[in-house]
Amino acid sequence: MTMSEAIRVPHRSVTGGRAWAVAAVTGIVIVVAGACSTLPGILQGPLRHDFGWSRGSIGLAVSVNMVLYGLTAPYAAALADRFGVRRVVVAALVAIGAGAGLTTAMTTAWEFTLLWGFMVGAGTGALSMTLGAAVSDRWFARRKGLVTGLLSSASVLGQMVFLPALSWVVDHHGWRPALVTLTLAALAVTPPVVLVLRDHPADLGQRPYGSRTFVTKPAPVPGAARRTLTVLGEAARTARFWLLASAFAVCGASTNGIMWSHFAPAAHDHGMPVTTASTLLAVIGVFNVAGTVVSGWLTDRRDARRLLAVFFTLRGALLLVLPLIMTATVRAPMLAFVVLFGLLDLATVPPAIALCRLHWGEDSAIVFGWTNAAHQLGAALVAFLGGTARDAFGTYDPVWIALGAACAAAALLSLAVDPPRGIR
Repeated sequence: MTMSEAIRVPHRSVTGGRAWAVAAVTGIVIVVAGACSTLPGILQGPLRHDFGWSRGSIGLAVSVNMVLYGLTAPYAAALADRFGVRRVVVAALVAIGAGAGLTTAMTTAWEFTLLWGFMVGAGTGALSMTLGAAVSDRWFARRKGLVTGLLSSASVLGQMVFLPALSWVVDHHGWRPALVTLTLAALAVTPPVVLVLRDHPADLGQRPYGSRTFVTKPAPVPGAARRTLTVLGEAARTARFWLLASAFAVCGASTNGIMWSHFAPAAHDHGMPVTTASTLLAVIGVFNVAGTVVSGWLTDRRDARRLLAVFFTLRGALLLVLPLIMTATVRAPMLAFVVLFGLLDLATVPPAIALCRLHWGEDSAIVFGWTNAAHQLGAALVAFLGGTARDAFGTYDPVWIALGAACAAAALLSLAVDPPRGIR
């Protein structure tokens, strides 16, 4: 922080008490956006039954959704610097509500790709973990790792809250009412965003939480698209960016790509009801909250690279074991898997954001947005190829094994990220 950016706290300035309210509203928004990521897993059966679509056709729409989710994130971070966080969040919620609502009227696979893939994908991408990183950077001088962990876990909390309910709605009332539920949820959280969310503590005459100085609000940054690409070009000239992005691509493949898109169908192949499988995913979400918060706490105290390596190694081991423990009923080994995978699922996010802050400073939210784009590209690839592999081999076992090996490679890539000078 330069002297031009910070001055002694004026008498009217108070401590950042509003910061936690802003973080809470941001978390609620991310919860709603997170609910969208698991819905395709429980829609596969009904869509195939109603329209006769293949798993590959459905997986294509899901892949487009994930790619747009990733590619929108860095641009959304730059747009927030230009137009403000609140405007970007409201526009994204409208896109989600409209996309989910219009999907109820679709009749062809290309319409599903257009509405769910493009419109909902862009909306959820603007409300991704990049939003959490931007809010924690602006509103918190202390506890950034903890707040980042909390906001990162909000995405999975959305899965935990909505998935069992949406699964029940699909089973009892059909898939269209489930989409209407998402539309109503997006519209319901818009008023709290307008009333509570502000772009910067200075808008309210406050300082960031834990700061001893009053921080002036930065001027709007024009040329959001150009700045986003410029930051990418500068980051891409470093090996550490590609190492981190490659590791995060594996992260997306081994979480969103396979678990949230194919775990329920894979469990159903072993005779487990889809509702039961969805409940297991929700339980993963319960422990995901705890795991991500603990990861944020550890990130404030330990080497982020080593944390990433440990998380990837343990996740890979769990994926290798999964084909051996899948049965028609829920037994102790499956419960152990659910607990451990939940603790590890999003635990990689706080260390990755911390590494971006160390290396790229004020541009860290945009760089993490591009890293998250790699995460979603990996997820999209496996969302599509996972269904294609199931159609070809009649089982998901080769996919689990391949992803377990990929996680081992991601652990090595994480350790290879070179820390800045003086932080070795």
